[in-house]
Amino acid sequence: MPEHSTEKTYRFIQMFYFFTFFAFGSIFPLLSVFLAEEKGLSHTQIGIVIAALPLITIFVQPVWGMLSDYTRNPKRLLMIASVFASVLGIFYPWLQVFPVLLLGIICIALFQSGIVPLSDSLSLNFVQRNGKEYGNIRLWGAVGFAVAVFVLGRLTEATGSMNWIFYSFSLGLLFALITLFEFPKRADEVTVSFRQGLKTLIQEKPFLLFLVSNFLIFGPVLANNYYFGTFILVVGGTLSGVGLAFLLAAGSEAPFMKFAQMVINRFGVVPIIIFSATVSCLRWFFYYFEPSSTVVYATTIAQGVSVGLYIPAALILVRELAPGGVRATAVGLYSAVGNGLGNACFTFVGGVVIDLWSVSFMYGVFSFMTLVGIIILLIVNKMVQPEWKERIA
Repeated sequence: MPEHSTEKTYRFIQMFYFFTFFAFGSIFPLLSVFLAEEKGLSHTQIGIVIAALPLITIFVQPVWGMLSDYTRNPKRLLMIASVFASVLGIFYPWLQVFPVLLLGIICIALFQSGIVPLSDSLSLNFVQRNGKEYGNIRLWGAVGFAVAVFVLGRLTEATGSMNWIFYSFSLGLLFALITLFEFPKRADEVTVSFRQGLKTLIQEKPFLLFLVSNFLIFGPVLANNYYFGTFILVVGGTLSGVGLAFLLAAGSEAPFMKFAQMVINRFGVVPIIIFSATVSCLRWFFYYFEPSSTVVYATTIAQGVSVGLYIPAALILVRELAPGGVRATAVGLYSAVGNGLGNACFTFVGGVVIDLWSVSFMYGVFSFMTLVGIIILLIVNKMVQPEWKERIA
């Protein structure tokens, strides 16, 4: 690929991540507030509705993967997923009562769940072939997410209507769709079947342990995206304050993602994951004591470390722990366990804990689970060090 063409594609991929995560940032952080204030659902019902998104992801993502393998055209599938998710988002605000709202979010999830894995597969293949860094692409997603929450927090408060979060979600995906016309067509080629890849990965104990730790560490991080708005309101913030908090939190991810590869090369991938997980653990433990909204705003920049470093490092570790022929399967499994199962589990548990106790108690639970995940990571580090030393030697 000519250099000018490579750079052009690179920029369009970055734009795609900006608009896609702008769409996600428009809806997900404020969805729990919308369901509570506009639809009158309990926190347990809210937990069920929100948990449906990642739960559907677990089962639907492999289907998108199989369709990609069969059609050999992930770019077209990505366009289809973006269009249908966008259209369904427009109609969601008009739905009423808990069962219908749950069904509506399931329909959105069927298509939204295909967007990230398909785009990640295309992007990872592109950066590996052209000597680019995934972190410099993914950081634009963090920027888009941050901008969306800030803008929508102010817009919903100024207009008194939360329907805007869905309209912005749909608009973001439509803009992302435009950038897809310059996307690369090729993704990682699958050299073995999913079943054979799964059999191979089951025998890799460090990989399996990392999946468990990722479930315990990243599940609370993703669940926080849904309940952080509720927490801000509890400690005395406003909807504009929710937007400001997410602007600081998600916006701080971008610079850390930009320099993630350099930091990983300097200190090692597992130590960086342990460090970022520790920051998450301390942040959740701090929220357990319900600090003032001003202090909460100040601590949101911790997300730059806990997410901005964790995401690139975790993806690198997955590819290093997995044998060469099953790396695509490993990435899919990692996404299903962390982004799917972990997200769904902690989102549901979070809703129940808020109903039974409080949102601050939920963060206490998150802190403890993250601590268990860190202990497992220390075991993984001890297991892989001898093998990696042999490779270097």
